[in-house]
Amino acid sequence: AVCSMGNSTGRLYSVLAKTLSSGAVSQHQDCLEQLDSAQLDPIDPKDLLEECQIVLQKRPPRFQRNFVNLKKNTASNHRPIRVMQWNILAQALGEGKDNFVQCPMEALKWEERKCLILEEILAYKPDILCLQEVDHYFDTFEPLLSRLGYQCTFFPKPWSPCLDVEHNNGPDGCAMFFLKERFELVNSANIRLTAMKLKTNQVAIAQTLKCHETGRLFCIAVTHLKARTGWERFRSAQGCDLLQNLKNITQGAKIPLIVCGDFNAEPTEEVYREFSNSSLNLNSAYKLLSPDGQSEPPYTTWKIRPSGECRHTLDYIWYSQHALNVNSALGLLTEEQIGPNRLPSFNYPSDHLSLVCDFSFNQDPDRLL
Repeated sequence: AVCSMGNSTGRLYSVLAKTLSSGAVSQHQDCLEQLDSAQLDPIDPKDLLEECQIVLQKRPPRFQRNFVNLKKNTASNHRPIRVMQWNILAQALGEGKDNFVQCPMEALKWEERKCLILEEILAYKPDILCLQEVDHYFDTFEPLLSRLGYQCTFFPKPWSPCLDVEHNNGPDGCAMFFLKERFELVNSANIRLTAMKLKTNQVAIAQTLKCHETGRLFCIAVTHLKARTGWERFRSAQGCDLLQNLKNITQGAKIPLIVCGDFNAEPTEEVYREFSNSSLNLNSAYKLLSPDGQSEPPYTTWKIRPSGECRHTLDYIWYSQHALNVNSALGLLTEEQIGPNRLPSFNYPSDHLSLVCDFSFNQDPDRLL
């Protein structure tokens, strides 16, 4: 159980190879409140990666993805800020509700799937990690990532669909992690999104961080908007509410902003246009991978359900284009890599692809505003 994590062990099996038995999140919290993350032994990322690879030795190797250099001739003496966005697929939904008809149930086993997720995170070493559909925060991500040096925040959905699944692990929600050695937390806001003046089941986290190296402030936000066809106006209203909150937090774009999320919206939707045309002067980082810099990728999620095959672009990393530069972005998996059974699979743990970008501060942030 998680409460045994405080002892000093050279190996990580007590943390990695076991998860809490099913139960309410409050039980996880009660257990973890007895532990101060700062008092737990730090983990060497290489050791954790080795543990993951031992668990995954019967699975195919992780897909190779390469970063695309997007840097213009702008000199910067500072290390870029690597941001990772990922809907990791809630375990309860993957096993109990999502009906991935081409994905064997064995591929969804949490004991192994969590290692695929951790392997992906460890491979790209983000300074900031933004996740959606996290339902194993208290027994997996918070204990492990805090010991890797991250400060961790979780905001569950009020009426998570995970709770409808038998033997669930508590509600899913958004989670944010940042490296304490690189940033200082200045302000944090948990936002329950509204639509038509009604509180909804969708949430966001927005944190203002100070970069130790540059002394610059910036805001990072993570969200997950309402899913499904027919809810376009609802998503639009949620997006407007989030933008208004972010305008207040960033003092009308005076503080640079990065917004990560599964928007559940194609680029043709109104909520996408709202973010594109916002007074916050946001651009979508993954557009920069296209030849003209104006087109989103052809897909960020690809799955097969009983109703048919679904290939959509729903995930985005938005950024203040007047204040931040995108130095590079991680290329997406090809159709050949994904394979005919699509996602998730024995190779890849989620139905959504991770997005990773390296950002640097513009030297003259007010010039283009």
